[in-house]
Amino acid sequence: MPELPEVETVCRGLSPVLVGRRLTLVESRRPDLRFPLPERFSERLMGRTIERLSRRAKYLIAEISGGDALIMHLGMTGRFTIDSGSGKSGSGCAELGSYVYNTAGDPKHDHVVFHLAGAGRVVYNDPRRFGFMLLEPLASLNQHPMFACLGPEPLDDAFSARYLACCAASRKVNLKSFLMDQRVVAGLGNIYVSEALYRAGLSPNRGAKILADKKGRPTAGAEALVQSVRAVLTEAIKAGGSTLKDYRHADGSEGQFQEQFKVYDRAGQRCAKSGCEGTVKRVVHTGRATFYCPACQK
Repeated sequence: MPELPEVETVCRGLSPVLVGRRLTLVESRRPDLRFPLPERFSERLMGRTIERLSRRAKYLIAEISGGDALIMHLGMTGRFTIDSGSGKSGSGCAELGSYVYNTAGDPKHDHVVFHLAGAGRVVYNDPRRFGFMLLEPLASLNQHPMFACLGPEPLDDAFSARYLACCAASRKVNLKSFLMDQRVVAGLGNIYVSEALYRAGLSPNRGAKILADKKGRPTAGAEALVQSVRAVLTEAIKAGGSTLKDYRHADGSEGQFQEQFKVYDRAGQRCAKSGCEGTVKRVVHTGRATFYCPACQK
């Protein structure tokens, strides 16, 4: 499932095409994705302008003229593609800002199509239909159940060693499960938690309480972890995210960060750290695979 860097990459790719554009037609080719589409979905969006596109955790949020927000989640196989609007697979692409490509998947999985004023369209394709779209009032978005309990963004100042120590002081879970909790930090997922813990030299099996000392102050481990999380995410965004299985950018290209993995999906291979003789190990936490080096992650 796309994590924060992949969703951020998609957001940055779609923004030049969508922001400031009026929706002349919205095709909903089926009544549901993971959830039913909002009532009168197409009718409520037609004629309105997308004023801003942003990301919160793993969600895309399009702010629509009139005060609504279109919440979009990619699920496991959802993708947005951009073309000239001709509707013919493989046709040429008209100029739409600086980010225009025609890379649609099997058209039978094109479930929602956004037609833009002037020219062009953006197509949502989702073979497994684990993604979803919701329409909610923008003013109350932070109170929506999907957003109300989210922790800070890991690249924001609110995500600090002091914050982590405060959250971890009384927790009885391991570090991997702690960081995967969206109430603690928003947007982190399986790949980048494993990579960040490796860089910080912390075992995913250690209890989260090691991030705080007896007085509740952040430990050196908390400081290292914040720096590692930020570094991994920043590098992943710069690389365009990681391409695993079905994920692709809005331009159809693949992310490149998977080429920089140090532990993720490298079970049985030698640790990449110079001088370390350890072998990457795979364990399972809360049903998800975790990869780490027992020799240098303590």
